[in-house]
Amino acid sequence: MRGHRADGVALAHEDSWAGAGSEAFLEREAREDREHESLAALATKSFGAGDRPIEEEPDPFRTCFERDRDRILHDTSFRRLAGKTQVFVFPDDHQRTRLTHALEVAQVARSVSSAIGLNVALTEAIAIGHDCGHGPGGHASEDALTPYVVEGFDHAVWGADVTLTHLNLCRETVDGVRNHSWSRPAPATPEGEVVSWADRIAYVCHDFEDAVAAGIVSNDMLPGLVSSRVGADRSRQLGTFIRAMIQATADTGRIGMVEPVAEALASFRRFNYEHVYLRPASVAQADAVIALLRALVEHYADRPNLLPDAHGLDAGSPAALRASVTYVGGMTDRFACRQALAELGWERHRLPIGIDT
Repeated sequence: MRGHRADGVALAHEDSWAGAGSEAFLEREAREDREHESLAALATKSFGAGDRPIEEEPDPFRTCFERDRDRILHDTSFRRLAGKTQVFVFPDDHQRTRLTHALEVAQVARSVSSAIGLNVALTEAIAIGHDCGHGPGGHASEDALTPYVVEGFDHAVWGADVTLTHLNLCRETVDGVRNHSWSRPAPATPEGEVVSWADRIAYVCHDFEDAVAAGIVSNDMLPGLVSSRVGADRSRQLGTFIRAMIQATADTGRIGMVEPVAEALASFRRFNYEHVYLRPASVAQADAVIALLRALVEHYADRPNLLPDAHGLDAGSPAALRASVTYVGGMTDRFACRQALAELGWERHRLPIGIDT
């Protein structure tokens, strides 16, 4: 299919008519100028190629944060999130993965950012990149890999400082990824603050929905504080949390959430921890993930010749150990299990329950 030709251009359809209109065409610099008029006073403004570790020529049409978003979207680490655990190892057809979680975080964050006048492209870049540093098997990977990393294995820091460094991202994007977790220092931009809230909103709501679908909990088990203030279905919950963030900003100028709804979110999260994340089956799954990943790290650290693109590393050296953690941390759930079977000689019963190898 070569399309159809008219006025010296190729068109997708024989009856194509659509156009933007010449007055709508704006190059990057003109769009950057408009940000000063259209965005909130403290929103992060785009400028040129952005503040990057390695200087670049600016794109003629895309802003620096749009380029960051696009780079993350096309990166291998983002695609691998499709094979990494959110809560359930390995997820059934409709259960969330790290990839679908990142997309839902981006949706929540965009809804808030656009309503309060922030830089939506930066918000999206941080949101889709925020979990790229996660290892296989969910948060258990952090416990598994921390003993081998001097500074500890924090998925937020690892994503910013290791996984995404080759993309030469803007300082603001990297900061938002590094500091999206509530245990970290506050992000340096309001867009990063929005993603911090959007991450918690998204996972609390969708992890509960997945747990209900799996028969682990039911809607009527929700605390009354949660069901009365935000409801029992995900659509109503998300809408309530998003509006509560927008209202807080309108009332105070601060990125946050109105107090009664924030209390419901905190109660909701405690419920998930008690009934989903820390239930005996989840703990057993985490223990199996930790054993698996530690065995793989030690295996590759002693055999760095098996690592892809690793040359001249001495077996058992700190450099070999770091390379091994990087390799294992980048694996998907299924690939890590296959390597345990092929490289370690494990039998299937030792794998985390739920992983389909």
